[in-house]
Amino acid sequence: MRKPSEPIIYNRMAALRAERGLSRQELAQALDISYQDLGYLELGAYNPDLDLAFRVSEYFGLPIESIFSRQPFGEEGYGRNV
Repeated sequence: MRKPSEPIIYNRMAALRAERGLSRQELAQALDISYQDLGYLELGAYNPDLDLAFRVSEYFGLPIESIFSRQPFGEEGYGRNV
């Protein structure tokens, strides 16, 4: 879990997963993480480590900065932590 003193890393995980028709379970298995950890990550309660960020980037075929940001992504509806 993210410590209160840690900055929030915003992400587009839920939107990308939905665009591709993936369940949380399917994406969690593909990334080799638990279903619960994926849920925490999507909600912004958990910041990914560098290895996980690269695995997510490679899985979706997108640059890391297209998935994770220190700033909210805007009005596109990317997850609850926008």
